[in-house]
Amino acid sequence: MTGPEHLDPHGVHDAHESHESHEGAADPTAASTPRVHEGERLRRWRLVLGAGDTDHPDGTGVQLQGDDQKMDAALSALYDAPPPGQRSGRRQRRAGGLAASAPNVARWLGDIRRYFPSGVVQVMQRDAIERLDIQHLLLEPEMLEALEPDVHLVSTLLELQHLLPDTTRATARMVVAKVVQQLEERLGRPTVQTVTGALARSQRTRRPRHGDIDWGGTVLANLKHYQPELRTVVPERLVGWSRLGSAVRRELIIAIDQSASMGDSVVYASVFGAALASIRSLRTRLVAFDTSVVDLSDLLHDPVEVLFGVQLGGGTDLDRAMAYCQTLVERPDETVLVVISDLYEGTPGGNYIARLGALTRAGVRCVALLALSDEGAPSFDHGAAEALAALGVPAFACTPHAFPDLIAAAIDRRDLVDWAGDAGLVTR
Repeated sequence: MTGPEHLDPHGVHDAHESHESHEGAADPTAASTPRVHEGERLRRWRLVLGAGDTDHPDGTGVQLQGDDQKMDAALSALYDAPPPGQRSGRRQRRAGGLAASAPNVARWLGDIRRYFPSGVVQVMQRDAIERLDIQHLLLEPEMLEALEPDVHLVSTLLELQHLLPDTTRATARMVVAKVVQQLEERLGRPTVQTVTGALARSQRTRRPRHGDIDWGGTVLANLKHYQPELRTVVPERLVGWSRLGSAVRRELIIAIDQSASMGDSVVYASVFGAALASIRSLRTRLVAFDTSVVDLSDLLHDPVEVLFGVQLGGGTDLDRAMAYCQTLVERPDETVLVVISDLYEGTPGGNYIARLGALTRAGVRCVALLALSDEGAPSFDHGAAEALAALGVPAFACTPHAFPDLIAAAIDRRDLVDWAGDAGLVTR
C-alpha cells in the first residue's frame, strides 16, 4: 500500500464521503453532495493503494499518467520502500526507496512540495525520517533548507543538536527560529490575554476603582438593598478587582521532561514559557530535567535559546526534579506547578509522587501533563498517573490550544478535573 491513512492525495477522503452518500439514498444531504465519476474514484483509490505487485494487485486496473505518475512515485519511494536493514526476499522486489542518499532525498523533497499541500508535506517528511532512518541527512545544511519546518522537525533537530557540524548549526537555528515565530504568532497573544484576565479576576477587592468595578457582581451582592420607590439597587458594598500593577500576584513553575519522547512538548512548553514570562504580575520559572536538572528561567526572553539549552534524549529523574521545584516554592497558596512528563521514573530510590502530594497539601496547585501536543493519546505510566490523582494531582494530556485556559483555571483555583472534563480531556 502506497500511503498511510493520514494521506489524502487529491481529495481521496472527499471521494470516500461521496461514495457513502451515493450508497445511502435515504440520506437527506445526499442530493447536495457532488458525485464523483467512477473513473475519478478509481484513480484516487489507485493513488492511495499503490501499484501493488503480482501477488497483491491494487484491484483498480487504473494506469496513471503525467503528474499522477510522479505523485505515485513520491509516495512509493517512502511507503513502498523496505525498512533499513530488512533481509533480501520477495518484499524487496517492491518499487521505491530513497536509498538514504542526499541527491535522491533532495529530489524527493522537491517533488512532494510540488505535488502535495504543506500539511501533507510535513507528515511525509516526518515519516521519511522515522521509517527510512535518514536522520544523518539533517546534518547537511542543504537538506535543512529544503525541508518544510514544523514542530516535529524542531524536536528532531534538538535531539541531534550535538551532532550538528558548524556549517549546519546556523541553518538549524534559522529553522527553529522560524517555527518558534509561527507558534508565538498563533499562541503567544491568546495566552497572555487569557492568563492576564485570570490574574485580574484573582484580585478581588471591596474598594475597586471606578473602571475596575464588576457591576454584575456588585448588583448581585446588593440585591437586598433594592429600593422599590427608586426602582434601583443602592449598593452598600462594591465588588471589583484591584489593578495588576507590577507586583507579582502568582508564581508559575513549568517542569519539563527532556526524554526523547517529549520532544514536541518541549517545543510548546518553551514557547508558552516565554509568553507567560512577559506578564509582569506572574513570575514564571521553566525547569528542564532528565537525570539532572537545569533551570532555564533566565533564558525565557528568547525561546530559541531555551530550546537549544534543552538536552533531549537523556534518562529521567523525576524525584530530583520535584525536589528542586520544592525549593522554588515561596508562597504555596499563590503557586501553580505544571509537570510535563510521561511519568516514567528512570532512577530508583526516589518518591516524586510523595513530593507532589506534599506540595499539594501545602497549597500548591499541581497538575501533571502527560503530553503538551496535538499528537493524540500519549504513552505514559498509568500506575503513577492514578497514584497522583489519588493525591489530588490530576494527570492528563493537553493540547497547545487548551494550555492557556488550563493555566487560567489553575490561577482561578478552579477544580482542574472538572475543567479538563469540560474541555474534553481525559483525566487520570
